[in-house]
Amino acid sequence: MAIEITVPVLGESVVEATIARWIKKAGDAVAADEPVVELETDKVTLEVPAPVNGTLTDIVAAEGTTVEVGAILAMMEEGAAPAASAAPAETETPSAAPAAATPAPATPAPTTTAPAAPAPKMAASAHPLSPAVKRLVEENNLNPAAIPATGKDGRLTKGDVQDAIAKGIGKATSAPAAPALAPRKDDAREERVPMSRLRRMIAQRLKEAQNTAAMLTTFNEVDMTELMKLRSEYKEDFEKNHGARLGFMGMFVKAAITALGEYPAVNAEIHGDDIVYKNFYNIGVAVGTPQGLVVPVLKDAQDMSLSDIEKTIADFGLRARDGKLGPADMMNGTFTISNGGVYGSLMSTPIINPPQSAILGMHKIQKRPVAIGDKVEIRPMMYLALSYDHRIIDGREAVSFLVRIKESIEDPRRLLLGV
Repeated sequence: MAIEITVPVLGESVVEATIARWIKKAGDAVAADEPVVELETDKVTLEVPAPVNGTLTDIVAAEGTTVEVGAILAMMEEGAAPAASAAPAETETPSAAPAAATPAPATPAPTTTAPAAPAPKMAASAHPLSPAVKRLVEENNLNPAAIPATGKDGRLTKGDVQDAIAKGIGKATSAPAAPALAPRKDDAREERVPMSRLRRMIAQRLKEAQNTAAMLTTFNEVDMTELMKLRSEYKEDFEKNHGARLGFMGMFVKAAITALGEYPAVNAEIHGDDIVYKNFYNIGVAVGTPQGLVVPVLKDAQDMSLSDIEKTIADFGLRARDGKLGPADMMNGTFTISNGGVYGSLMSTPIINPPQSAILGMHKIQKRPVAIGDKVEIRPMMYLALSYDHRIIDGREAVSFLVRIKESIEDPRRLLLGV
């Protein structure tokens, strides 16, 4: 019996993906739930498994092809489980490191299929455009932000774009986009590799944040003495009782939730002319992977215990390393924490993760001489950075928020007592 392997639902607002690589080839025997193909979306890399035992008979979409949700990727013939299915782990291992294979086929992005001439930059819209709408917008050189949207949650529909074309509105400004790149002579000592879909989206979103937000960064430093003492004293008991390693990130998440409750603008976002305040705390934790930075989200972190937070963060790290994070893991964050200290960074200015309004940057713990009362002591110190959107967060709020985190970390008893 012929079975279709199709593009699965990729998550809210994600409507298409690029085929990064085929793990199996036509004629291969596959077991149910064994990875067959690796897809790369704007947010994450994921594997599509075989739905049943059988043989892969036909690959419909080649590597590098952009496919929409529901599109047919391959055909397989249902049959008995293959004899080699007892070792699925061996086929999964190479998929954990797709860094070399992923970029190569990622070159055909939707915007490169058009001739080189019409490449004006369009204003970012509040919601991602569907492929049909995006095609109409690009073909007619329209600015989606200037077209009245009538779709659900303010989304732009195909009818909205057609009405705009008929009425002659929504034309993109004539300011030319970046000129075509001049030919570049190849050098035998260089290697040219197309940007992966994930890397292109990271670049686009970071630049979008700089272009749209009135971004400012405030700094402070925190004395880690008490938190390090607490961790040293209880880490073995914590791991024995909860089965999770006691790190610093969990305490920073707890401290951030306390501070977000006191300064709600830091947890809010701008939507058009409105400010949306969120009475829940979905904390994104930035994780570096060979494919690029990803930000899985601790959903409703205010309801999680410290051990739950530490277990979930550890799970995120393992799945990010193995390329197992799904789109749902990345969605609906309200605030982000990034720890550049694990790479040795002493200080940095993190970039906001839109549509969020702030991001906290942790850094390397370094012993420094500091004044304690009238004495100079050597203390383990960490610089903290809060980048925030000044359109919605005032300087007083940003500084007070960061001071609140500093107070909680320097005296962890505050988190226990809620003071």
